[in-house]
Amino acid sequence: MSNENQLEAQARDRVGKGAARELRRNSLVPAVIYGDKKPPLGIALSHKEVTQRVHAGGFMTNILSINVDGESHQVLPKDFQLHPVSDQVLHVDLLRVSRRTVVTVEIPVHFLNEETCPGLKAGGVLNVVRHTVEVNVPATSIPDGFEIDLEPFDVGDSINISSVDLPDDVEPTITDRDFTIATIATPAALRSDGGEDEDEVDEEATEAEGEEAEGEGEE
Repeated sequence: MSNENQLEAQARDRVGKGAARELRRNSLVPAVIYGDKKPPLGIALSHKEVTQRVHAGGFMTNILSINVDGESHQVLPKDFQLHPVSDQVLHVDLLRVSRRTVVTVEIPVHFLNEETCPGLKAGGVLNVVRHTVEVNVPATSIPDGFEIDLEPFDVGDSINISSVDLPDDVEPTITDRDFTIATIATPAALRSDGGEDEDEVDEEATEAEGEEAEGEGEE
């Protein structure tokens, strides 16, 4: 594991709001390591290091090695709390992981070849319905992101989860349908003419938005 994914921590012998406030005054962030059928372990992390990782992106999908008094813990961040005004990290929850651990995470979607996409070259607009896809995956095999090649898609096309090349051990949490990730919307010039094309695209966009809302409700 690279040094950038290693953090030093110290065990906490006191819990509660008072103890947490004292840690924050000393530039530390209270955190807890839990899971793997072991007792929870309260720790304190460097506020500077945690803040850098949280705001750098990918914090929730990267395994960290936490060194607590000489003992290493492999963990995956599961939650963190930010101050509503200052955005300072107030608390972090960390899940112990192993090769057997399966976790549910949000994986970002990246779109490739926008400059050669026929639909976009024709003036269409990429309408992203889901910027991330929630999946179940082994904790040690979390993808950095999913890539979708836009080169095959034209105006009016719907880009579904079946368009994503998923690794064998990665499964979307929504399994009952080929849900929409994005659409190539009709160019504004054609929409202004009205007609059947506009109605068809509007109907598809509404359907895609409905899928997203339904998926969030199920989750």
